[in-house]
Amino acid sequence: MSAIASILTTRWRPDLWSHRLKLALGLSHAMINILALRNLVHDRVRLAVTLVGIVFAVVLASVQLGLFLGFAQTTCGIISHSGADLWLMAPHTTNVDEAIPIADRKAIQAAAVPGVERAAKFVVEFARLKKPNGGADSTIVVGFDPAGRMGGPWNVVAGSIADLRRPNAVMVDELYRSKLGVTHLGQVVEINGIRARVVGFTRGIRSFTQSPYIYASINNAMDYGGLQADRTKFVLIELADGADLEKVRRQLMSRVSDVEILTTAEFSRRTQFYWMFTTGAGAALLIAAIMGLLVGAVIVSQTLYATTMDHLSEFGTLRAIGAPARFIYGVIIRQAIFSGLIGYSIGLVISLLIVALARDAGPAIVLPLGLVTGTFVLTLAMCVAASAISIRKVTHLDPTLVFK
Repeated sequence: MSAIASILTTRWRPDLWSHRLKLALGLSHAMINILALRNLVHDRVRLAVTLVGIVFAVVLASVQLGLFLGFAQTTCGIISHSGADLWLMAPHTTNVDEAIPIADRKAIQAAAVPGVERAAKFVVEFARLKKPNGGADSTIVVGFDPAGRMGGPWNVVAGSIADLRRPNAVMVDELYRSKLGVTHLGQVVEINGIRARVVGFTRGIRSFTQSPYIYASINNAMDYGGLQADRTKFVLIELADGADLEKVRRQLMSRVSDVEILTTAEFSRRTQFYWMFTTGAGAALLIAAIMGLLVGAVIVSQTLYATTMDHLSEFGTLRAIGAPARFIYGVIIRQAIFSGLIGYSIGLVISLLIVALARDAGPAIVLPLGLVTGTFVLTLAMCVAASAISIRKVTHLDPTLVFK
């Protein structure tokens, strides 16, 4: 280390560097790291600008991609938590929130198919809720059979699903209590002119459309939604133990006419695709994330290039006395990597704070391990790619520059 310190504190003179260079190259990895760090901290203002660019890119990409994943999960939340094996619906249904009613006798027909344990009506219908303190808001009423095991709410934090068997009973999510003007259990509201009593609260059941989901028994939901008694939106199907899913689906298609039958996973993907891409919402989030990375890459490349230009004569000295290209390139790339590591760490902390602050807000932001790892790799790749401009300049550097 004393040799390295001597090199770093010595004036860049070729006549003094020849013998020290051999020692430095013998300790090339340590030397590269030290030179890279010294170049970075030499101009702290420029380093700060570099880190700001990286942090901006990391935070914007992480939050936008986290929103994308959160919205994707939100769009199919009631599908993935339904507990159903198959969904029976009108043909060409694009998403769970907008479906054409079908005859409820199809539930009876489905229940008679071998391999079907139970078939239950399920309703998702927009309705208008009148707030206790005045005004109204759009909601989505979700109707299911409280005596069954499919389609009900999850993560109930107050009340119970059994309470929904009561007349005019509904359950809302805590996230939307203020939006709907609901302050306590037992409060009475109006849904499409019909009284509804809040008997429970859930936590974390978000709606992509920002019209809150309100859970009710199938009969109450049909009244609130204004559906005819002999209609339903979906039929949820649970298979018997050991039943072959594809075989049961084929039998259902042969016995129940004018319907489409999808697995829970298939219907989830279709709903996600509709809301995230057909409506353009997902594309906007992805474009914002890409723009964040591009802006960060431009800032990083500019500052790394400027840092390299400040030390151009020093790189010329190394080339003049025979330093291999990989040594010089290593210094430049390590500068980019160190910048990326520091900037990513700061950006990740800020992103996690934003996720924590948004936990009780409308948009759901999720940062799974895969996204965190992917953002880390992208950040380092962005920084290394940005350093390519500097490397190109050094590649064409005339070693005689140092003697001029």
